[in-house]
This record gives sequence, C-alpha cells and structure tokens, in this order.
Amino acid sequence: MRPARHPRIICSLLVLLCATLGSLSALAQSPASDWPNYGNDPGGMRYSPLTQINRENVANLRVAWTFHTGDISDGSGGRRRSGFETTPILVDGTLYFTTPFNRVIALDPETGKQLWAYDPKIDLTLDYGDGLINRGVATWLDPTRAANQPCRRRIYEDTLDARLVSIDAATGKPCEDFGNSGLVSLSKVSGYRPGWYHMTSPPAVIDDLIVVGSAIDDNQRAAMPAGVVRAFDARTGALRWSWDPIPTNPPDANATASGKQSEPQTGAANAWSIMTVDSQRDLIFIPTGSASPDYYGGLRPGDNKWANSVVALHAKTGKIAWGFQLVHHDLWDYDTAAPPLLTTLHHNGQDVPVVIQGNKTGFLYVFNRDSGAPVFPVVERRVPQSNVPGEVASPTQPFPSAPLPLSPLEISADDAWGPTAQDRETCRTGIKNLSNQGIFTPPSLQGSLIVPGNIGGITWSGYAFDPQHSLLFVNTNHLPAKIKLIPRAEYAHRESRTEDGEYSPQTGAPYGLFRRFLQSPSDMPCIAPPWGMLAAVDMAEGKIRWQVPLGGMQDFGGKQPPIPPGSINLGGPIVTAGGLVFIAGTFDPFFRAFDIETGKELWKTQLPASGHATPMTYRSASGKQFVVIAAGGHPKITEESLSDALVAFTLP
Repeated sequence: MRPARHPRIICSLLVLLCATLGSLSALAQSPASDWPNYGNDPGGMRYSPLTQINRENVANLRVAWTFHTGDISDGSGGRRRSGFETTPILVDGTLYFTTPFNRVIALDPETGKQLWAYDPKIDLTLDYGDGLINRGVATWLDPTRAANQPCRRRIYEDTLDARLVSIDAATGKPCEDFGNSGLVSLSKVSGYRPGWYHMTSPPAVIDDLIVVGSAIDDNQRAAMPAGVVRAFDARTGALRWSWDPIPTNPPDANATASGKQSEPQTGAANAWSIMTVDSQRDLIFIPTGSASPDYYGGLRPGDNKWANSVVALHAKTGKIAWGFQLVHHDLWDYDTAAPPLLTTLHHNGQDVPVVIQGNKTGFLYVFNRDSGAPVFPVVERRVPQSNVPGEVASPTQPFPSAPLPLSPLEISADDAWGPTAQDRETCRTGIKNLSNQGIFTPPSLQGSLIVPGNIGGITWSGYAFDPQHSLLFVNTNHLPAKIKLIPRAEYAHRESRTEDGEYSPQTGAPYGLFRRFLQSPSDMPCIAPPWGMLAAVDMAEGKIRWQVPLGGMQDFGGKQPPIPPGSINLGGPIVTAGGLVFIAGTFDPFFRAFDIETGKELWKTQLPASGHATPMTYRSASGKQFVVIAAGGHPKITEESLSDALVAFTLP
C-alpha cells in the first residue's frame, strides 16, 4: 500500500470528523427544551435560550413537517369563517394546540404525527364576533398524583361556546373529576348571551387555580355581559373567586320605588387577551378592554375603572393589589389588548421587577411589579372634548414620558396617500371632512378621524423580550379609521346607512355607530406605508433602538402599482438567544426572522396562508431545535386565503 501523500490533511479531517460526531452525539443526548406556556415563561417574555438556530445559519431553515387539522371554514353553510391563531405549548415531550373549532390536538414534536384529539363539539353556527378562532391551551401538573394516574397532567381550554375543559394530557380524555365530566359552564355571568360571550385566549394557571377571562362582542348594546375574570379549582372546577372590572351600576332609586328595575348601562371591560402570572408574588396580571358600547360613554359617566387597564390581582382571593388605567372613559376601542409582560430591568442603578404593558394607542408603559408605580413618568395631558349631546369625555389622558409612541399620533389631509391620483384626492377630501385633532379626537356626528386606529398601535400580537440585551420587540399597526355616531331615529332608517363600512346598533344608547378604516377606492389605506412596523426598544433606557417595515401589501385587494413595504399585521413575535426575532402576522403569507441588533431581515419563507399567530420554538428529545407557526389566514380578512396548516421548521 502506498503511503498517503498528505498525512496532516487526513489527520486534520479525522479530528474534524471525530469532533463533529462528538458534537452530534452530545446534541442527540441533550435534554429537550419545553415551551410550557403561551409566552414560554409564566410572565410571557416569549424568550427562548436556544441557540442551535442562529443568525449564521437561519437562512438554511427548512420545513420539517406540516400538520393539517382539517378544521377550516370559509363562512358558508351557516358557519362562521375560521382563522388559525393558536400558539402550541410543549410539555413532557408532547406538543398541544387548539384548532378554530376548539378541538385540542396532541402531536409528536419530532414528526408532527397526531397522538390524540379531543373535540368539545361546539356550535359552529353561532355569531362569535371574532369568527372561529382560538389561541391555545394551558397546562397544570397535579403534584398529588402518581405518574401513572389519569389526569396527573391536565390540558385546559376555554371554548367559543363558553365552557372550560379539562383533559388528560396523556390520553386526550376528559378529566371526570373536573366539573361535569370534564366540563365547567362559563355562561353564568350577568347579561350572558350565546355567541356574544365567548372565549378566544388560553386560560392562565397559577398554583392550583385556572383563571379565565372572556371575549364580548363590541357595540351591540350598551348593556353587554359583565367582563368578569374568574378563578376555578384546577382539580374540581369549583369557582374560587370572581372579579368584575366594572361593577354594575347601582339600582335606580325611582325604578326601585316603582317596582321596576333599570338594566345596567354598561358591561364588558373584559379580559379577552392573554393574562400572565407571578407565582412568587401570588399575582395575576389582567389586561382589560373597553366598556360597552365602545364609542359612546354617555350612559357610563366617569373614568370607567377598571376598563382599559392593567390590573394586578391577588391570585388567592381575586382582590386588587394595584391597577393602572391606560385610557380613561374610552371612546375609541383602545383596549389593553397586548399581554402584560413580566421581567426585570436594570434602571437607575437598580434591578427593578416590572410589568411592561402596551396599548392600542401605540404607547408603552412600564410599572413596578410590586407597587404599580410608573418606572418612566406618566403625565396626564389635556385632550380634545366631545360635542356630542350626552357625552362627557375625560378631560385628560395618561401619556408615558418614555418610550416614545410606536405609532403616529396624528395625520393631516396633506398626508393623504394612494397608488393613483384619484385615490390621493379622494383620501385628501375624506380627511378634510372629518373632525381631526390627533389622538383622542372623540367620535362625532359629522365623523371623526381616529388615529392610530382601533387595531392599534399595539394589539393582541404583543411583544417579546430579550433579557440578555433588555430589548423589547414590538410589532405595530398604523391604520386610521373614520368613526361616526348616528342619532337613533336616523339609524332606524336603513336607507340612511348607505356608506360602505361597519354599522353597529349600540342598542340602549341614543346613537348607532358607523366605522371603517380610511381606504381609497383601490382599497388601500389612505396614508402612506409602512402600515406595519417591527421595533426594538431598549427598555432599560426607554429608547427605540430601531424600527423597520414589516412585510408588505403589494396587490392586496387587486393589482396595484408598486407599493412600499410595511403590512398591517396581527400575530406576535418571539425572540431567541440565537439573536433572532421570529414573526409572521402580515397580510403577505410569509414567516420571517430578523437580526435583534440591526432589524435586518435574515430569512423568510412562504406559508400556506398568512400566519396570524404567535410562533414558538423548542428543542426535541433528539436535540433538534424547531420553530412552529400556525398558518390559516384571518376570519375577518376575506381577501386572504385560508388554510389549516401547523408548520414546523428546523435545520437540515
């Protein structure tokens, strides 16, 4: 045998091969990394310490598996239209998620193979205001049960038809000791009506309690169901406590004397988004929405606390620890839709436990987690007042001094935009004819310009926080809207409702409602893009580090001339120690990864439909890191195609 000519090269290759095999062996033996809550940790940071997928190799991501649920509805046949907004969780080596029809499915996280499915058989024909959607499940481990006992680990879902479900995580069978054979009715609230009162977000778990909020249709009546938050025993389903953000109005003395009782003049203020918890402090953090009806408050005078707030409740009792109202006497549908995010910031030389809370206004607030005191000063500023008979707007609203607003707070007719000259002129005229005094311009009888608009700003999409760099990653919208109040007598005549847009009765109030986003004849927004942005905010200093357009809307609604990037977006980000922000959410059907330091887009791939959901990531038992996103389109955006695909990505 002839000797090798390059023994050093061969030795080097052998060393490299051995090192590679050793790394792969160690990788294969590395423990799995779970994603046990909607936001990974109970405080909702949406941060993963995984680094296998990173800035250097993210461009190599490929589809590992795709799972089709089969649960999809285009709105025909008496059913509502579906969207797919779930964020799976991973615990004990199994992936759990919900479908738009409220089925709960368990998958093998390595292969995407179904292990079991549970179907609560909801009524798909009820008029759920948000369409057929559900954002996920929660889990609880019963420490009193042995590993082989049923329902040691439980999966919880709250459904569109107002039930709380407890399922054995191992088998998918209902836990018989919970409520009525695994089910607890959530319909026992003041003003309940099927469809109007439903659940879309996962419950929260703290100690042995399951805490649920609710979604309540906007603008149907002045007196809508109460927006109560309730805690149930995790084992039995027994009600432990209930908290109402707006207790119902006291009885009318004259009505009581005459034997006739007046109905409450408001409702809602409900917690329809994600709640977060701090077990160490025995606190659960509640984001609340607006009181009913959204755009007329003459029947609900005052600030309407605790609507449009972030509230910390003592988990054992449901009593308020502290609260802060972000919008007083809301007239704009400026819900606190984003989840509260719990973390620790190094501020003024100290480590401060905080709650970061965004609002549809585009404002970010930071509060001390123990006291509720603002970490960055909040100033009450005077705002425009209402000229609508019967309405008394709040004279001031709370403006945070830092960070700066993440969405524009005003526009003028000079800002009118459109892909054609006709579009621009139509938009310019439309803006000129509206009452327009910047953010907090109250609704009017002539029509008012609402900016940044009722989808935000910062919506339920929320944000992700990198604790290593104190960076918060936030996606925002900028889509101003026209709001008009219509006197009741006029609203009663259908021929007066000819303008294209959304009409809501606000029954019980002296005015009905018209609203629509400012759009040109081509259906594009009336203000220049970007209509959606992704931002990185240094939360220790309260400064915006970078902002970049997110996605695009080229040819949305039809063929258009070239349009700059920046799409309206619904669906949030996650961040990893690999230096990446993953986000979908845009009207274009792409999933993207951005560099946390620069905002540069490093990777994107087309999905079966737009991914209006928050992704998640995990490392399986084999050592592979996966990133998973639900891609199904949106139930209210009929221009988008629909799908039922849960898609997992990994490195080849």
